Amino acid sequence: MRYFKLLFFSLIIFIPAVAYCQTQADTVYTLQQCIDIAVKNNLDVQKSELQSQRDRIGYIQSKENMLPTLNGQVDHGVNQGRNINPFTNSYVDQSLTYGNYSLNASLTLFSGLQNLNNIKQTSLAYQAGKMDLQQARDKVTINVITAYLLVLDNTELLAQVKNQLDVSKKQVERLGILEKQGANKVPSDFYDLKGTYGDNQLNVVAAAATLKNSKLSLLQIMNVPYREGIVLEPISADQVAKQTANSSAEIYQIALEQLPYVKAAILRRQSAEKGVKAAKGGLLPTISLYGGLYTNYSSAAQRSVFTDSSTVNTGAFINTPGGKQSVFTTQANYINQNIGYYDQFKNNYSTQFGISLRIPILNYFQNHNKVALAKINLQENKYVEDNTKIQLKQDVEQAYLNMTSAYEKYEVLLEQVKSYTESFRIAEIRFNAGVLTSVDFVVAKNNLDRTRINLINAKYDCFIYNKILDYYQGKLSF
Repeated sequence: MRYFKLLFFSLIIFIPAVAYCQTQADTVYTLQQCIDIAVKNNLDVQKSELQSQRDRIGYIQSKENMLPTLNGQVDHGVNQGRNINPFTNSYVDQSLTYGNYSLNASLTLFSGLQNLNNIKQTSLAYQAGKMDLQQARDKVTINVITAYLLVLDNTELLAQVKNQLDVSKKQVERLGILEKQGANKVPSDFYDLKGTYGDNQLNVVAAAATLKNSKLSLLQIMNVPYREGIVLEPISADQVAKQTANSSAEIYQIALEQLPYVKAAILRRQSAEKGVKAAKGGLLPTISLYGGLYTNYSSAAQRSVFTDSSTVNTGAFINTPGGKQSVFTTQANYINQNIGYYDQFKNNYSTQFGISLRIPILNYFQNHNKVALAKINLQENKYVEDNTKIQLKQDVEQAYLNMTSAYEKYEVLLEQVKSYTESFRIAEIRFNAGVLTSVDFVVAKNNLDRTRINLINAKYDCFIYNKILDYYQGKLSF
């Protein structure tokens, strides 16, 4: 009874684990899923996204440079010893606390169109950055397609060499029975086939290792952990072996209008042209409006406050019939009283408004050198654009030639496989009937095996080159 309980709990634990492992091992990925995962995990794509965000912020900032500036300033301090009283502007020999407050605004009316050209320059740079991001995604896509098809190619090759191994195994088993019965007319046939069977076993081992390496390469591009049990959805043969209808020249013209990295090169050249105009704007005068609000505070600020009045002797006399009489007058009495913070803040208020004209005359030739550097940058971007177009033309021509050659090879191999299949069928019948030597049989088998492997490779070569041409035409689909 205890044994059955242990077995029961073991099954409860083991069955979900087995089911999970089978689920992980049998996960089937489509080409689009592999591309989506690779693009999401690719660090170069993520860096391009950050650069695109940086370009976007630069574009937004260039537009915000058209807005007026507004800055506030507060200065508070303590002066010891002989200082200028900021309230009376006279010297005092005392400790005082002071505060200055200002609010300044300015608006550029004209600056040689620098701001407008900067907006256009950064806008074009931002668009170029978005093209770079798309190019990074396309690059990952092409790499995934190539690696994906390589896995499918190696999967078919492994199936093919296993089929070769199965044919050899059946012949070895048949000749082994005849050898035991003493009915084998040519004893060397058995050992020739055993040697061929060993070669086929080595081919299976090599093909299996190649398949694992191709899966590893695909998963590394996808930036996910390696799993040997990954399964890829196959692509039908009619999708693989096809030839594009456009010529090399037509594909090149389409690529000039479609490819992100070509657009990026053109946009950067246009951005550099606006950069030259912006730099030239620094040679022209700048007209600005400005204005400000000001007030201040000083602990030494005082005012006289009336307290009362009194009659005082002026020290003068007047002659009267009764003799000299002193002259008295009424005098107002005042005391000094510190002026409060709020009253000073309100009473010391002043404003300023004006228009400014700044004319660059001599500034270490900085503006002239900025123009010179902008022109060099423009020329460099022109070279990059021209080189991009030249390289694109060469790549399109090479890819078109590869596609044409692969397609022609594929068609030849199709007929060759048909011929060798029939030749091997006849050779197998004759060998089984004992009228064909093992050498001739092995030759016929090797011819068919080699041609089938070549056909598999040519089929996927056609697909890869056609997808590259589709990429150049901006119609990469699956």
